[in-house]
Amino acid sequence: MRSSELRSIATTDLSVFPICLGTNVFGWTADRAASFEVLDAYIEGGGNFIDTADVYPYWATGESTSETIIGEWMAERGNRDSIVLATKVGMLEGVKGLAPATIRTAVEDSLRRLRTDRIDLYWAHVDDKDTPLADTLATFGQLIEEGKIRHIGASNYGAERLAEALRVADDEGLPRYVALQQQYSLMERDYEGGLRDVVAAEGLSSTPYSTLARGFLTGKYAPGVTVDSPRAGQAAKYLETERGPRTIEALTKVSAEHDVEPAAVALAWLAVQPTITAPISSARDARQLQPLLTAAALTLTADELRLLDEASRP
Repeated sequence: MRSSELRSIATTDLSVFPICLGTNVFGWTADRAASFEVLDAYIEGGGNFIDTADVYPYWATGESTSETIIGEWMAERGNRDSIVLATKVGMLEGVKGLAPATIRTAVEDSLRRLRTDRIDLYWAHVDDKDTPLADTLATFGQLIEEGKIRHIGASNYGAERLAEALRVADDEGLPRYVALQQQYSLMERDYEGGLRDVVAAEGLSSTPYSTLARGFLTGKYAPGVTVDSPRAGQAAKYLETERGPRTIEALTKVSAEHDVEPAAVALAWLAVQPTITAPISSARDARQLQPLLTAAALTLTADELRLLDEASRP
């Protein structure tokens, strides 16, 4: 895999960099200046795929800061047309769920914050079982016709509900989800079952999140080591299992052979798994971004992929 090789999201016209830039830290652990620095470095490194949400990082700041920062950055750089922009609806306080009126309100708010007239990939952030799938998909279809969104994806859907949503779309002539966003990493491999089977059978793409297992796969976690991160407590729990240290040992071995950071290896492993188009990963400064860019150009051997697979297998 080379960084110059863009990947298609399903059968759409969206061609994306092999690593997607996650932006949940913008306005939280990365202020506006640091966020601009990360965005600039990502673009300079060949990136073009930016993922955000109306709820980023509302849980920490009480505001939709990530979308606002990205909108200001695109306006200052004048580069909107070269960006594949994704955001989400369904989890922000006041516009939760996927009812038609909720989606309508949320999309207008996101467009305003992002300072754009369209969203390339609009995610249903979480399944809403209280709203008929047809109502949600019909509203997305209207927004596509109006040019406000171009394609839709499903985030945090189970296998049965994703399959049902695709059946409803086909039966009623409504837009289909073209991609799935779900947790997946060397340490979290539940995706490798029925959910992946649906994605593969239906020709969807996957852009997984939490790809470094809350930072654990950066290699900086070890018994007795204190890590400065809001997620340190969750990440350190992986050390309590046999798999955790075993996976870090394998990551360290492979990264040393390539003279790269463990995070780059973890992302490179994920990027070549079946159905995966572009793993999502975030960075709060340009230094943290470097392994993401390295991963896009890193080719692992079959033996290295096997070593990582076996070390991390539950």
